[in-house]
Parts: sequence; structure tokens; C-alpha cells
Amino acid sequence: MNITIVAGARPNFMKIAPIIDAIKSKKKQGFDISFRLVHTGQHYDKNLSDTFFEELNIPHPDSNLEVKSGSQAEQTAAIMIGFEKELEQNPCDLVMVVGDVTSTMACAIVAKKARIKIAHVEAGIRSGDMNMPEEINRIVTDSLTDYFFTTSTYANANLEKLGVSKNDIFFVGNVMIDTLLKNQDKLKKPQVWDALGLEKKKYLVMTLHRPSNVDEAQQLKSLITQIVKLGKGYPIIFPVHPRTKKILEGLDLSFENLHYIYPLGYLSFNYLVKNAFAVLTDSGGITEETTVMNVPCITLRNSTERPETCEIGTNVLVGTDSEKISEAFKILLHGNWKQGQIPELWDGNAAERIVSHLVGIYQL
Repeated sequence: MNITIVAGARPNFMKIAPIIDAIKSKKKQGFDISFRLVHTGQHYDKNLSDTFFEELNIPHPDSNLEVKSGSQAEQTAAIMIGFEKELEQNPCDLVMVVGDVTSTMACAIVAKKARIKIAHVEAGIRSGDMNMPEEINRIVTDSLTDYFFTTSTYANANLEKLGVSKNDIFFVGNVMIDTLLKNQDKLKKPQVWDALGLEKKKYLVMTLHRPSNVDEAQQLKSLITQIVKLGKGYPIIFPVHPRTKKILEGLDLSFENLHYIYPLGYLSFNYLVKNAFAVLTDSGGITEETTVMNVPCITLRNSTERPETCEIGTNVLVGTDSEKISEAFKILLHGNWKQGQIPELWDGNAAERIVSHLVGIYQL
């Protein structure tokens, strides 16, 4: 069995690392399984791409489509053109896509038209918010997928409602948590720690990148200003995503306890998260990591495709509602944040389950 694995953006790299390790392990056991790694180039900033390959010991991609930036349509089209050529030159039995970025959807479309089976890792998650590009990517990808690998029973239920056969749904757990657990002892202190004199559980981490939060300058300014004031002097460490940086450059936002930093590599960023008092974010993946690390998480979104992080994890949705944000800070600063639990099968073995299922399928 020859698998083409697609990675395009920062979240993908965390998810493919344990899968590649699991494939290598199966191959050593004598199973007929191999992979080819294709990097679409959707994220091309070194801190958003190359660093992850180095830190997570991911092999150098066999092919880089070097798509880079552009509008949604431009990026999708460029990925499809490049990936079609890739598959023509390097046929495979299965295309594996992960997550919900543009590369995921674009490569799934190309694979299906080339009559190649598709495996979707992190299938079935839904936010219900069609204003999110990722939601469209999820829906399109799952409409084409042959083998659905899910992180939760919520995702299973979403797929079953769509009429997907239970025989094609495999509840395996969360590969991103595989990576987190494997690297817990390797997390490294970033330079900003000593530069700012940070102390464990005495600072906040904030990440913002979704268009709904960062594209409207005055809304972004109002949101950050409120968070800074509610933070009661806690240092707020803000790794600035490239799309957010462009907006911030036009705003006059300068606060003594707000510290803008460059995007960090995986090990340094999660060191900050693990030792933070709390995290404020509009990222879905970070809510999973904070749940496993038992760090309070305030999500600046009105919906989530990962309800388990709210129902049993450490995450709370507040959107951009000033009252909800204030209430969340009140609970946090009074030490009354809820105690979270780790969701089912988020145990570090999801990738092994995925590869074992695939071996079983292709041995039939």
C-alpha cells in the first residue's frame, strides 16, 4: 500500500508526524506499506512550516508544491493544479488528508477525480458556522472521503447524520494529542521567557488569526483593549500571525503588559501554553492542547467544532461579547475555573490505530 500524505499548514504538521512514525513502525514489522509526503506550501513562513519539520522529526517532503499566499480561490486552484501533476507523476493507492485547511479540500477533490481513495484524518467535526472557510473545507472533504478517522463521538454522530456507513467511520482519537504527549518532555523555554522575566502561571497567552476577529481593525482594537484591561497587569504574550500583523501595523495599540512576539516553533509555543495562567484564542487546535494540559482556555469565537473541549475540557466560548469576556475573566481571576477531563482515546495512540485500520482494509 502506497500512501500520499498531504501537509499544507501549521496544524497539519502536528498531525502527520505521529502517522509517519506509525507507518514506519508497521513497515519494520514487515507490512507492505510506504508513504510519500507532499507539502503544498500553503504556509511558507519558516516559523509556520520548516520549524515543524525540524522539531517534530518529520522527513523532508518528497515534493513541495510551493503554492504560497493568495485568495481562497487562487490558493485552491494552485494547489489543485500542482497536486494533479504530483499524482500523475507519482501514482498511489490512497491519499491521506488531515484537518480542514485549504490544502485538505483541494487535494481531496483532485484525488477523487483521479479515482484514488481518500482517508480523512479528523473527519466529521463541524462548527455549524458557514462563515468559516474551514467549515466549507470540512464539508467538501467529507463528501468525497472513503475512510473517516475521527477524534470524538460527536464527529461520528455528525457523519452518521449525513448517511456515512458506520463501517467507514473509525473512532481513533486525536493525532495532535499524540504529538503533544510525545513531546511533553522536549518542550523548550523560548527566549521571550527570560527577556520578559516570565514566571509560571503568572502570564497569559493570546492568539488571534480568524478573519472574523482580525480583519476589521476597530473590532480588533476594541477586543485587545478589553482583554488588556481585564488582565489586571498580567503579561499578555501575543505571537502574531502574519495576517494579524498586517492589521496591527495600522493600529495604535501599545500597552505595558501586552507583548507582541514572532510566531514560535511547536516546542517553544507549547512551553508557553503549558505554563500559562490561561490562554485566549480563536484557534480550534489550541483548545484541544489546553484541555490535555489542564490550562484554562477562553475561546474568542461563537461556535466550536470541538465541543468536547467545552463540555468536559477546560475551554469556554465567549465570542466577542464583552459581557461574556468579562465574566470569564472574573471566574478566572477568582480561581474558580472549571476542572477539565481528557476526552476518550486522547491517549497518544491515535496514529497507531489509524495505520492499523488501513493495513486491515488493504489486506482484505
